[in-house]
Amino acid sequence: MAASATRLRGLVGPEVAATGYDLEDLTVTAAGKRSVVRVVVDKDGGVTLDDIADVSRTVSDVLDRLDETDPALLAATYVLEVSSPGVDRPLLEPRHWRRNVTRLVTTTLREGAPVTGRVLSADDEGVLLDVAGTEQRLAYAEVVRGNVQVEFARKDDTVDEEEDE
Repeated sequence: MAASATRLRGLVGPEVAATGYDLEDLTVTAAGKRSVVRVVVDKDGGVTLDDIADVSRTVSDVLDRLDETDPALLAATYVLEVSSPGVDRPLLEPRHWRRNVTRLVTTTLREGAPVTGRVLSADDEGVLLDVAGTEQRLAYAEVVRGNVQVEFARKDDTVDEEEDE
């Protein structure tokens, strides 16, 4: 299945990109006599259910055309699952960091202790974090990975609620 996932990524990726989305992941797994094709997409501003439906149609068209030309690539039947990345997705690319401006993240650095801070900005070279009130710039070369921290009540959300009263 690994070869088919690689081939599918090469066929699906450009089609997904042409519709304005980033193909974050594509996996193919066997499920009995079927294959399960899992596609994860994202875009600036996030992905809505309508976006998922659009991408599902696009990927389905690609798979249908492929099934006509190379029916052995996938099992006789397959299930297509399209989703957006979850909050637990690691931040590995500059676009991942850019899409999480204002979010609280924990970074794993190549050298040193982990750093937790709020993303202030991100560009192609690195990310600027607010770490306990101090701005800290991290180059991507220093960062092994970053993860968004789930916040049930963000600090700035409580300020907005107090202003509404």
